[in-house]
Amino acid sequence: MKEGSNYYVVSTGPGIPIHCSKDMLNWDICASVFRVYPAWLYKAIPGVTDLWAPDLVYWNGKFHLYYATSTFGSNHSAIGLATNTTMDDSNPQYQWVDEGEVISTEKTDDYNAIDPNLVTDQSGQHWLVFGSFWTGIKMRKIDATSGKLDSTDSTLYALASRPGNTAIEGAYITYHSGYYFLFVSFDACCRGVASTYKIMVGRSDKIAGPYVDRANNPMLTGGGSLVYGGDERWHGPGHNMIYVENGIDWMVYHSYDANANGIPTLRIEALQWDKDGWPVSPSALLTNK
Repeated sequence: MKEGSNYYVVSTGPGIPIHCSKDMLNWDICASVFRVYPAWLYKAIPGVTDLWAPDLVYWNGKFHLYYATSTFGSNHSAIGLATNTTMDDSNPQYQWVDEGEVISTEKTDDYNAIDPNLVTDQSGQHWLVFGSFWTGIKMRKIDATSGKLDSTDSTLYALASRPGNTAIEGAYITYHSGYYFLFVSFDACCRGVASTYKIMVGRSDKIAGPYVDRANNPMLTGGGSLVYGGDERWHGPGHNMIYVENGIDWMVYHSYDANANGIPTLRIEALQWDKDGWPVSPSALLTNK
């Protein structure tokens, strides 16, 4: 996100750390969303520690931050919402407001309410995309006023899954040249250099799908085309998003640096689009050479 001359990245961690930069190269931790967690978090998910996978968007004069709370390996999870009128913590108006729970899942559900992504379609309608493992990536319609689930549409839209191999998560949708592109991460994150994460993609001319890969394989049945799977130095790239500025689509993601004992590292690079309109990571192009 950019406000004024500052770029901001929000990330998994205690209280949701906020990182600041002037150039997208040099980053400092400048604030956090929560000093004290809202009481509903502890009631919804006993044992919650870090908050996960925040997604930051702006509309109606407010920054809307969607985030996940869970415990590792469980689908007893919830997605919450906090809002602010500015990202500048020196501004007297700076204050994160807890808006409460957006959606939650129980162990009896066959999907998981984590990894939120708020996407706005070409008509201006807001949607919440989410999901990790179990039956994959889901979507719900969002009310523009409250930022919560739209009461007029209770449909749980299914966008992508991996039958027989449930390792799919980290969804993000962006629009480019007439198509919605659904990025997801396949396989295992969070294992340092042993991570097998990779960034996959499919596309559709409708926000709710069906999404297919380059070979026309449906993402609902395990399809997905590789965008970037890492190289000798950068292992397990994944959970990407796209930041658009001055006509450049910047792909933001994390990866593990094999030259630094597998430290998790933020990476930002300009995404390219091939002659058939599919996204290609510059790192992947270099690797292929």
